[in-house]
Amino acid sequence: MKKLGLVLVMLLLSVVSIAGTFNHSIPKEHKVNLRTCGVSIVDGDLLNELNEKFILTKFRSLGTWLSEVTSKDAWVGNNTIKIPKRKGDSAPVVLINNTVYPMVSSGRDDEQVVVSLNKYSTENRHVTQDELYAIAYDKEGDINMELKEELEIKVTEHALYSISPVSNSASTPVLETTGPLDGTRRRLVKADVIRLKAALDKASVPKTGRIWVMSSTHANDLLIEDSVFEKGYQNRVDGAIAMSYYGFKIYEEVYTPTYHATTKGKLAFDSVTAGRTSSIIFHKLSCVKAKGTVDRFARDRKADPENRKSVVGYDLYFGCFAIQDQGLAAIIDGVA
Repeated sequence: MKKLGLVLVMLLLSVVSIAGTFNHSIPKEHKVNLRTCGVSIVDGDLLNELNEKFILTKFRSLGTWLSEVTSKDAWVGNNTIKIPKRKGDSAPVVLINNTVYPMVSSGRDDEQVVVSLNKYSTENRHVTQDELYAIAYDKEGDINMELKEELEIKVTEHALYSISPVSNSASTPVLETTGPLDGTRRRLVKADVIRLKAALDKASVPKTGRIWVMSSTHANDLLIEDSVFEKGYQNRVDGAIAMSYYGFKIYEEVYTPTYHATTKGKLAFDSVTAGRTSSIIFHKLSCVKAKGTVDRFARDRKADPENRKSVVGYDLYFGCFAIQDQGLAAIIDGVA
């Protein structure tokens, strides 16, 4: 019996050791119960695969405007997306109370636009053996979560930039706010929302599916002016400020693209040039998003005898694209 008990203890210690290998660098709140069969795992590729799947499955979109964009992961191959595009403007004819047969038929020629997904790369993070001995928390897991969160923030910001209008045009209106002055800028008011609605109505943009990504600055403007908007702000549903504010489903974002102070054209992403704050509008049928692969690059501290530190970083392929101009718009700060 003593020998049997010793065997059971050794087996239990082996299982605990293996589970620790599996869960390394995945945050504790997201760890999965693992069943093992007493085989030691030493392949770092498996650890990479677990963390890569964690990044993809936990990628944030629920509760943000990005969840409104249609996912087209099935269109992706080799980190490029093939976007089908209707060729020509000949829509099918709809007949009412038709009595003429045989029914006329016509084909439709489609073409494809092939676009490479954007590659988002984190800078590497490292942690030393001495640090791990000196702290009482899972720093490696926390670093893994930090990298994931930073990826999400940058991807979401760049996605909004990618679908925002370049400049004012008949198909992509860029309007200006007209409210009272707040310093050198004019506040967003209800009348501006109605003007933008009218512009989309004139362009025959379907009323169902209009999404407004509102900057925090413009949201604050409406909170001051409109009690209806304020009530919606206090009673958010799945992250949306309003489910139907003059026909728009509204989300708030701290980041929105900036537009040139004079030309009113969109400035480069991450530009340090001061510009006009914007809010971005799109229609759900006008945009698609797609995830490609994610790669984890890591070196364990035991493989670095000189420095005794672990290093990790990620590459993620993702894209958010406007497949048509209809429904894209922006409103930017008016000036004095």
